[in-house]
Amino acid sequence: MRSSTQCYPRIVEKVLVSACLLGAKVRYHGGDARSEHPVLRRWKDEGRLVAVCPERDGGLPTPRPPAEIVGPEGGHGVLKKIAIVETRDGTDVTANFVRGAEEALAAARDAHIRVAVLKDGSPSCGTTFTYDGTFTGARIAVTGVTAALLEQHGVRIFSDTQLDAADQYLRSLP
Repeated sequence: MRSSTQCYPRIVEKVLVSACLLGAKVRYHGGDARSEHPVLRRWKDEGRLVAVCPERDGGLPTPRPPAEIVGPEGGHGVLKKIAIVETRDGTDVTANFVRGAEEALAAARDAHIRVAVLKDGSPSCGTTFTYDGTFTGARIAVTGVTAALLEQHGVRIFSDTQLDAADQYLRSLP
């Protein structure tokens, strides 16, 4: 019989992270966006990371044509079906982006994840901005499809430039 004062090991809070930030060559151009940030390295050493690439997981190849959200409200607009995701040549890839977002949400739910760090600017993972759908490099302050879906389901999202803030938030969780 265990004593009521016995300490149990603390459950490690997992963090969902864009696979490209960990060096996976899954970006549209076939490359990665590896981050050597100390917080990310520590989380990796602590076994906290659950890597996802919503575009790959949604069935798109690597490399693939660049895509942008066309229409209002960014990823939230896509989820409301008032916006779409299109490649530069006009191919509608919305279904792939939504499927990938659903896969990321399933991974988050399976691991009881409350925090995600995603690659900003991506039509999937953008947290503070994506591109405006004109393929001119113009940014708009909206989230990507995956970021929007995670946010809707209570996952706190951070961009790859907000790792210190994400770490602080993670440490504040009960």
